[in-house]
Amino acid sequence: MSNTLVSVGWLQDHLADPTIAIVDCRFALTDPTAGQQHYHQGHIPGAHYLDLNRHLAGPVQRHGGRHPLPSIPALTATLRQIGVNSTGDRGPTLVVAYDDSRFAFAARLWWLLRYLGHDRVAVLDGGWAAWQAAGAPIETAAPTAQPGNFTPQVQPQAVVDIHQVKAQKDQPGVVLVDSREGDRYRGEREPIDPVAGHIPGAVNYPWAEVTDAQGLARSPAEQRHRWAAIADADTIMVYCGSGVTACVNLLSLDLAGITTGKLYVGSWSDWCSYLPVAEAEAP
Repeated sequence: MSNTLVSVGWLQDHLADPTIAIVDCRFALTDPTAGQQHYHQGHIPGAHYLDLNRHLAGPVQRHGGRHPLPSIPALTATLRQIGVNSTGDRGPTLVVAYDDSRFAFAARLWWLLRYLGHDRVAVLDGGWAAWQAAGAPIETAAPTAQPGNFTPQVQPQAVVDIHQVKAQKDQPGVVLVDSREGDRYRGEREPIDPVAGHIPGAVNYPWAEVTDAQGLARSPAEQRHRWAAIADADTIMVYCGSGVTACVNLLSLDLAGITTGKLYVGSWSDWCSYLPVAEAEAP
C-alpha cells in the first residue's frame, strides 16, 4: 500500500484487520439511490456504505454549490458509528474507500478525512471493478462495528470559497484548475448547471485523466508529468462542477507529491449561481 492507494491484493490480505474500516462510496448522480442498491446486492466484506448526498455533503442552498461540505458534527458521528478511531492502542484507523467511478466518490471521502485531519485514509486502486475482476470475496450483509472515537482536527487551509477564488486567482503563483471534461470547460456542453463555461483564468485538467480506462491510477511518475507545468505554483485551487470530482485531481496532486492543492468546495455550481448567463466565460 501507499499513503494514498491500496491494491486489491493488499486489501484482501487485511480484511480481518480490526484497525481498518472499509467504506463503499458507490453513487450515481443520475440515480441517487443506485449506489446503496448496488451495495446491498454485494460489497467488499466488512464495508460500510456512505452516501454522497446524505453523508459526504450538506444541504443545498441558493449558493454554495450542489455538494457543500457536510456538517462536521454529523460526519464525525457517522465516522464514529462505523468504528473510525483517531487514537487507540493500535493507532488511528486506516479508512479504505472505494467506488465504481474511477475514484469520483471515494476521493471525496478521502479528501474529507484529510480535511478533518485524519491522514490514515486511502482509496482502493481500481475500485469495485478491480475487486470483482480478482475474484475477491463479496458479501451482502451490512457489518456492525464497535463505536470509534474519531475526533476532527479541521484543516481550514485546505479549502477556498468564492471570495478567496476571486481575490487570489489572478495573483502570481496561484493557479486555478477546472477538473471537468474539456467540452464542459469550453462551454460546449453543460448537462447539469444552468450556465455553461468556466471561471475566467482557469486551466483545464480533466479528472478522468488520473486513471486509465480500467480505473487504475496512473503511476506517480505519470501524475508528476501531468502536473509538471504548474507544479511550482504556490497555490493550486481546484474545482469541478460541485466539489466532488475535483477531489480526484487533489488525490492526483498528492500522488505527484504536490501539497499546495486546495478545494473550491462550491465549484462551478456555486460560481455560476451568482452570474447571469452572459458573464460565464466561453469561446
